Amino acid sequence: MSLKFIIILFLPVCVLSQSAGGSKYERWWALGHPFAAIKVKLISKKCYQIYNKDLGGKLDNFSNGGKLDAFRHVFFMAAFSQKVKTKKLRKLGCAHEKANYKQFLKLKTEFNESPDSLSTIMDLQNNELAFKNAAETKKLSLPELEKYVIDKIKTGNAFIMKRKKNGTYLDCVNNVIDLNLFKGKWSVPKCLVRSDENYMD
Repeated sequence: MSLKFIIILFLPVCVLSQSAGGSKYERWWALGHPFAAIKVKLISKKCYQIYNKDLGGKLDNFSNGGKLDAFRHVFFMAAFSQKVKTKKLRKLGCAHEKANYKQFLKLKTEFNESPDSLSTIMDLQNNELAFKNAAETKKLSLPELEKYVIDKIKTGNAFIMKRKKNGTYLDCVNNVIDLNLFKGKWSVPKCLVRSDENYMD
């Protein structure tokens, strides 16, 4: 086995291992898609520079189940789609959500909340919004892409969770959800809504 082949084979694994949240499922994806993995890592660095700035005034501050969460998935996947095929990225998205389920089983959190079944559905749906518009966003700069995605979210093209302005989750008939009653449970009666829905007082 040549040195060049060894580098090509294992570099993506090292790349995703060093990235935030690089699970074994994402490393397996990297092994199967080495060049795509390197592109994703490089693009991620640039995307985080935009995501980590204050987007609260433009969207909200909810990293889980909110417009900021939706932005993260649509924006990153749209940026990746400029260089990587949708089929490969869809597999990466599924690998990430599988890792979230394993986090749930180990009682670990993501952005200070336990993953759940509807959050997984929300994330995958928002990924699909990025893929659906990939041809339209292919040549946009990242600042242009940021504005594009924010507009899509504000006009209800993405998905978020129904909740109050203070962050409390609501079910689909506006009952408050006490998350303490659902500790250790994958299915939580949250409600998926379009991203232009206002939070309740």
